[in-house]
Amino acid sequence: MDSEINEIKEKIRQKRINATNFVESKKLGHPFFYKQLTKFLVMIIITLITLIGLKSNTQFRNLFYKHVYDTNFSFASVNEIYQKYFGSPIPFKDLFKDVTTPVFNEKLKYQEAHKYRDGVKLVVESNYLVPALKKGIVIFIGDKDDYKNTVIIQQSDGIDVWYSNVTNINVKLYDYVTDGGLVGETIDNNLYLVFKKDGTNLDYKKYI
Repeated sequence: MDSEINEIKEKIRQKRINATNFVESKKLGHPFFYKQLTKFLVMIIITLITLIGLKSNTQFRNLFYKHVYDTNFSFASVNEIYQKYFGSPIPFKDLFKDVTTPVFNEKLKYQEAHKYRDGVKLVVESNYLVPALKKGIVIFIGDKDDYKNTVIIQQSDGIDVWYSNVTNINVKLYDYVTDGGLVGETIDNNLYLVFKKDGTNLDYKKYI
């Protein structure tokens, strides 16, 4: 009981600290304000340059469509580079995030692995909670023929991983998923995984 009370008190204290930092950040002389403002302006400049280029330059527009739509563009790699130099693309995001430690951070566990179409069928526990193999961005959620409900995560190494036969999906489209983060739950005791890069199927044995 005492531990629960102390935990609640700590959360309240942390929220007060975050609120104080947010108020202080509004002062023009505060370095935190300039950092967030710079981040916001960089996003606007990148967006404006892209839009102007698409509208005024036919060659740039053709290249843009080719590399973003016609090929397997690595959103996860771009996101990782941006965060490395500028931090989160969402200003003030760190002020509002939950300060508690995530309760789910697991490694993939299975009993058997069998070749299945373009990937592998893993025999797991019934209603198994599926962890992400590596960090990346969710680029697809929906139904895939022969795989049922599928979540595709584009990892920072450019590999697209299909997590199929899942329900109670814990992520949304374009969410950033960390290593071991919860993807969803298997519908039964089978989990299908597919590994692709630039449209080419990869040997699952190297990745599980």
